[in-house]
Amino acid sequence: WAREVGQLCEVNVPLHAAEHFYVVTESIPRLPTDLPVLREPSACNYYKEDAGKLLIGMFEPVAKPWGMDGIPEDFEFETLPEDVAHIETHLDLATKRIPLLSETGIKLFFNGPESFTPDNRYFLGPAPEVSNFFVAAGFNSIGIQSAGGAGKVIAEWMVDGHPPMDLWDVDIRRAMPFQGNRSYLHDRTSEALGLLYAMHWPFRQVESSRPVRMSVLHDRLRVRGACFGEVCGWERANWFDSPGSSPNYDYSYARQNWFEKSGAEHTAVREGVGLFDLSSFAKFLLQGADAARVLGRICARNIDVYPGRAVYTQWLNQRGGIEADLTVTRLDEERFLIVTSAASQVRDLCWLRDHIPDDARAVATDVTSAYAVIGLMGPASRQLLSALTPDDLSAASFPFGASREIDLAYARVRATRMSYVGELGWELYVPSEFALAVFDSIAATGTSHGLTLAGYHALNSLRIEKAYRHWGHDISDEDTPLEAGLMFAVDLGKPGGFIGEDALLRQKEQRPTRRLVQFLLDDPGPLLYHDEPIWRDGHRVGRTTSGMYGYTLGAAVGLGYVENADGVDAEHIASGRYEIEVA
Repeated sequence: WAREVGQLCEVNVPLHAAEHFYVVTESIPRLPTDLPVLREPSACNYYKEDAGKLLIGMFEPVAKPWGMDGIPEDFEFETLPEDVAHIETHLDLATKRIPLLSETGIKLFFNGPESFTPDNRYFLGPAPEVSNFFVAAGFNSIGIQSAGGAGKVIAEWMVDGHPPMDLWDVDIRRAMPFQGNRSYLHDRTSEALGLLYAMHWPFRQVESSRPVRMSVLHDRLRVRGACFGEVCGWERANWFDSPGSSPNYDYSYARQNWFEKSGAEHTAVREGVGLFDLSSFAKFLLQGADAARVLGRICARNIDVYPGRAVYTQWLNQRGGIEADLTVTRLDEERFLIVTSAASQVRDLCWLRDHIPDDARAVATDVTSAYAVIGLMGPASRQLLSALTPDDLSAASFPFGASREIDLAYARVRATRMSYVGELGWELYVPSEFALAVFDSIAATGTSHGLTLAGYHALNSLRIEKAYRHWGHDISDEDTPLEAGLMFAVDLGKPGGFIGEDALLRQKEQRPTRRLVQFLLDDPGPLLYHDEPIWRDGHRVGRTTSGMYGYTLGAAVGLGYVENADGVDAEHIASGRYEIEVA
């Protein structure tokens, strides 16, 4: 009922029910009562003892959505019609696994509704639409298993005003408005149920309910060999195959089929020039006479700069934890462009609006769909871009952090000298209706400048080599700039102060007990993803938060926190011998 209850209050709770099956056998003589619960992912089955009988449940790869015409108001603890044909394959697999079942009758064929979320993680926390409206729903058939922990953290969240740990994976503010769409939920639920038993391959992509959100440049990239991944509904080019091909993933925990191709894109950006479609960036416009004052309080860095400057900064909570990691560009005295990640669109806009005082003359507007964003990155990016515009792009005239409108093709484009890859580069903010013509001009001119199209896998490997942080992996609301090595993006003592400043000052007086560290493996063979244990001198001291192969450095690179109760400083970090445990 959660989706419907949420709708009564205009709160988005994207859930959809599926028919969910299990069978119970006749009594089995001398069946041990202490049998373990057996899960067999390859068969999508689980088995457990149930009062002298065996219960066999299924998480079939292609599920049956239910309730498309609405849930009857009197529906309560009811079952759905049997559908033996739908689970026949899984019953056969169960019989092969447990031959005793071929000699045992079935007493109960059970079919009941169970709700699932689009990403198979449940929803916890305050809804972004209504103040003090908390959600704990969508437990994807693991509600009993999760109940104690979910009840504990949601209660503490209500009492303390913040979660007791990093709960971004299950935070309801990750849900996008479009995900409440019934057709989207119906089609995704057919896949979501089976994902509970599916192999969790690195970089695995969902297959249902696609495409939803496409950049204006999507078809241009598709014909040039883009292999798309999905994030928050966005179709994003993760890597490129040869033009005209229809590339797909060949999943593995070893080097996947795109490894060398993405490596070539990585090298092109390091040594020449690459083009990224960054249109999925979330973009907010804050405008009004009090906009500078409001943002100054929210941002840890001074954003009261001259118009035409972009500032990299964090938004902190009262504990000093990082709530957002983004850029703020001052367009004029009363207008600011805020750019953050696609996954943080709802969360960051909610945080911004919640921290605009009622009496402030400032209005926040989501302008994500108004602009395509083209990233031109690499040491040859200035040369290529200069061939397309009469504007002066020299280092003296266009320093790092500068942002201004330039002529490009037949358009006026906002060019911001900013880079997430650690090379010279520009982010080009193009009004959507001009984006195709601008892209075509760049692509045509780029032919003589060695332009390479690059995807998000290359973006990730490039940023990890430079130890650039990723919110949601390397930094969260539980990590402070001091611990994350981001104090360069904090202006302590700036006029008006900022949220979390007092907590940071208190932490600064003490020796921090944890610090984000970058690791490069000695052996070029193993790969890192995230959550690999970090060992220092034989003691486990943390885990990696993100990892990727560093094509320039010649081995996998990981970021992760090193912890020590007596404090972590540069000397402590440098004095240890480290190992990363790779399964």
